[in-house]
Amino acid sequence: MSVLRVRNLSKAFGGVHAVEDVSFDVGEGEFLALIGPNGAGKSTCFNMINGQLAPDRGDIEFADRSIVGCKPRDIWRLGVGRTFQVAATFGSMTVAENVQMALVSHHNEIFRFGAAFAARHRERAVELLAQVGMADAAERACKELAYGDVKRVELAIALANEPRLLLMDEPTAGMAPRERNDLIGLVKRLVIERRISVLFTEHSMDVVFAYADRIIVLARGVVIADGNAEAIRDNAQVQQVYLGTGRAFTPAAGARP
Repeated sequence: MSVLRVRNLSKAFGGVHAVEDVSFDVGEGEFLALIGPNGAGKSTCFNMINGQLAPDRGDIEFADRSIVGCKPRDIWRLGVGRTFQVAATFGSMTVAENVQMALVSHHNEIFRFGAAFAARHRERAVELLAQVGMADAAERACKELAYGDVKRVELAIALANEPRLLLMDEPTAGMAPRERNDLIGLVKRLVIERRISVLFTEHSMDVVFAYADRIIVLARGVVIADGNAEAIRDNAQVQQVYLGTGRAFTPAAGARP
């Protein structure tokens, strides 16, 4: 069963075709990596799925309904979580308060923010922090945390809307090797335990090949490979485009609209 269906997704910026006729599905409980060199179109795909960019053409279905034209907050409330390449939390607020803010938004209570906020969804916020190993830091200000711990808080925030699909853009960017594997191992455990589907971009190939159930490779806006780690590792075009220089790759004739 597919949670997300992307069909013929295309986006151009002036004369630059960032994404061209990209199609793929994300299955229920699947841990799917979307990889490619810089400029391949990964973040553009993410931003269209998340509603931050409108596609020029194509369709995006989540849970059997089209979400093209929906605003990011509406997609969030449908059950799509998101983390970003550069983690963004409220540094002056505590770890727990950051997660409480996400829970307030999830319950559509944002306009009732006030003096009673300290107790609002507090128990649930601590539960989410415990799931990502950050419950002991609940009372610390986010600005005091190491970057790897901020990434864990961001994950707890993304889980606040009980997502069926989690989009993770470069989740281990800026992290040391051990932190990278700890975080992705944690996410993979959540995928298995909660049947969350995950679509993630990642430049660390050790993480991708160790944890992804399936890998899609983009180059200059088009899909050039889709398969398991072994198939992707042995793909000659992937080796040329992604693991090599990629300078010789040109999209096939007719790939551009």
